[in-house]
Amino acid sequence: MTEMVYGAVPAQGGEPILPKWWRTLDKWSMSCVLILFGVGLLLGLAASPPLAARNGFDPFHYVERQAIFGGAALVAMLLTSMMSPILVRRLAVLGFLCAFVALALLPVFGTDFGKGAVRWYSLGFASFQPSEFLKPGFVVVAAWLFAASQEINGPPGRLWSFALCMAIVAMLVMQPDFGQACLVLFGWGVMYFVAGAPMLLLVAMAGFVVLGGMVAYSSSEHFARRIDGFLNPDVDPTTQLGYATNAIREGGLFGVGVGEGQVKWSLPDAHTDFIIAVAAEEYGLILVLIIILLYASIVVRSLLRLMRERDPFIRLAGTGLACMFGVQAMINMGVAVRLLPAKGMTLPFVSYGGSSLIAGGIALGMLLAFTRTRPQGEFGDILRGRG
Repeated sequence: MTEMVYGAVPAQGGEPILPKWWRTLDKWSMSCVLILFGVGLLLGLAASPPLAARNGFDPFHYVERQAIFGGAALVAMLLTSMMSPILVRRLAVLGFLCAFVALALLPVFGTDFGKGAVRWYSLGFASFQPSEFLKPGFVVVAAWLFAASQEINGPPGRLWSFALCMAIVAMLVMQPDFGQACLVLFGWGVMYFVAGAPMLLLVAMAGFVVLGGMVAYSSSEHFARRIDGFLNPDVDPTTQLGYATNAIREGGLFGVGVGEGQVKWSLPDAHTDFIIAVAAEEYGLILVLIIILLYASIVVRSLLRLMRERDPFIRLAGTGLACMFGVQAMINMGVAVRLLPAKGMTLPFVSYGGSSLIAGGIALGMLLAFTRTRPQGEFGDILRGRG
């Protein structure tokens, strides 16, 4: 009767996408990513002009390209962070399949650009590295398999994900790209640990990794040369590690001054693998500590938010992405200070590189999507009687 007299109450539409996205987003983590990108442009202004001069380009050629790739990466990050976890999973599966096929075809159509490892496709105007895009897709697919295996009558997701991981590692080792292979194996191991792997199995896996390293050392001259260089107590001052070590030592606490650094004139990879050496020399330990704090903030905040997540898929995928992101940054900086053997790995969102920047933007967008707050999505909701 009420509706007949006064009319039906109009249905309330859902909250608009942008306000909902902004309300549920981890704004601190996104701010840290934007600051890292700004730091990358700042260091690119210092590190890339010598390389541009050697290659006959304008002084800021590589900085302009980094700004373009970085802008595309930020757009990809923002768009991905607006997606629901289900949509992220679907797109990740599709992207993983494409990247997996591209990685498998590298020995046939790939190029090494004179660096001794076939890791890229040459597109003429740019290059494409499939392994960078494979990593976030693999993490999401493996997390999906792990979560499915926990369901009643679920598939053997752990076994399938392990087989997939071994296939990827084998293809990466064949390039050779031992750094990315270790990173993929680490990401799978972290998710397996969070999913409840027995400690005995984890110890056995660690032994398997050590055994694999011994085999690689005895069979790969490329791998053995890097390990020998790392173990040698005397650093050759004319090598990349020698230049980087000297630059970090010269920088001290406050650096030698903006534009006054010398390592960028000696290191061919100063704008990519050894960008942290440029930061340490020109801006000192202060900037290096700020960069470390930014990476740590993203990882720790993401893990804290994921600890409250009830959905096992979201919890596993987010943990894998956060840990892989943090470990890649740690490996890059560890190589520069001789804590780790040389890996040829970029510093996320700081180093120059089209594939690494865009793939990093997609990975961080997935992480931001998984760490968004959701109603009845936390363990505490169960205790409050809303689960």
